[in-house]
Amino acid sequence: MDILNDLIMQAIASPWLYLVLFAVTVIDGFFPPVPSETVLVAAAAVAASTGDGNLLLLGAVAAIGAAIGDNIAFLIGRRLGTTRFAWMRRPRVAAAFAYAQLALDRRSATLILGARYIPVGRVAVNMSAGALGFAWRRFLPLSLIAGLSWSVFSIAIGLLAGAWIEDQPLLSAGIAIALALVIGVIIDRIAALRRRRAPVAHLAG
Repeated sequence: MDILNDLIMQAIASPWLYLVLFAVTVIDGFFPPVPSETVLVAAAAVAASTGDGNLLLLGAVAAIGAAIGDNIAFLIGRRLGTTRFAWMRRPRVAAAFAYAQLALDRRSATLILGARYIPVGRVAVNMSAGALGFAWRRFLPLSLIAGLSWSVFSIAIGLLAGAWIEDQPLLSAGIAIALALVIGVIIDRIAALRRRRAPVAHLAG
């Protein structure tokens, strides 16, 4: 355990951590299986537990990477639409696209900002925004705000775990990841319920 903790403490002080974090946050913007939240909350937890690392730099790198990834998804949607590839037609992904298309005109800012916290949802919303001709000059500032708020939220989870378990970076990182996963599942369930209710409300209206 001590060896693992030493390795983690060396990693948090390495400039490679910021490069890896930037890469995963960019890719996660258009390819949800990449675990950007896991990397960020774990890094923040270790930084809080050990007192090493630069939380402001972590947050800035994550926010910028997230915004870039979201804008790449927007451009993919603008270029390719939302049905070209097989994975886009899977039931869960297709349902997320359908909900995004229904809601973008009504509450675009709320949808784009809120979707940042839902791995599949954010890709669906951002690609739908691009495919439906949503103005990029409106999307860009919203994506920057969304990336910043997500970064602050994720770091807060890591700080909570790191402050709770001091001098045990491996354990604090594990707890932070578990907290992030639980919160992610709760948000995902709430979003799924809203998607199921949206068609009913639309028909009733």
